[in-house]
Amino acid sequence: MSKHAATSTWRIAAAAALAGLSLAGCNRPDTPADKKVTAGTELDDSVITTKVKTALMTDNVGKGGDTSVETRKGEVLLSGFVDSQAQADREVQLAKSVEGVQSVQNKLMVKDGKSTAGNVLDDSVVTVKVKSALMADDRTRGTQFAVTTHKGVVQLSGFVDSADEQARATTVARNVEGVQSVVNDTTIKK
Repeated sequence: MSKHAATSTWRIAAAAALAGLSLAGCNRPDTPADKKVTAGTELDDSVITTKVKTALMTDNVGKGGDTSVETRKGEVLLSGFVDSQAQADREVQLAKSVEGVQSVQNKLMVKDGKSTAGNVLDDSVVTVKVKSALMADDRTRGTQFAVTTHKGVVQLSGFVDSADEQARATTVARNVEGVQSVVNDTTIKK
């Protein structure tokens, strides 16, 4: 990927993230009191997430550019598609070495072969459609899901409030055109 294409990709991702954050509170049910975290814990989790992402991005083996990193109460969730089991193992090792990490959930999936340029484009479109469908659905909290796609296989990850929300997210994703199958690797909040 050229430097210009990589920069454009990051700008698009950043714009999508900002759009998601701006919609986070719109028509979404409140989180139950027993599952809420304090502002200090949220800040700590954000710092941990940033440190883990930095460790993954700067490691030659980990190459964590396509890995989603989410943190809740010091628990780190790694998800997405990687090239090999060695890469997945390295990314878990790097995440565990970050100060403040209490535990690491490894939801990384090893890719089944190389993707063509067409696959990558199709997967990007599917990912955007699934994210949009989750955001539009009034029974899911679309901003709480990380969505990655590889050859039509959609992986959902993140921390959700209930088993009902998990099931609904799977249903919403399955109904999106271009989705071959859905792997729901979400975790119910503690």
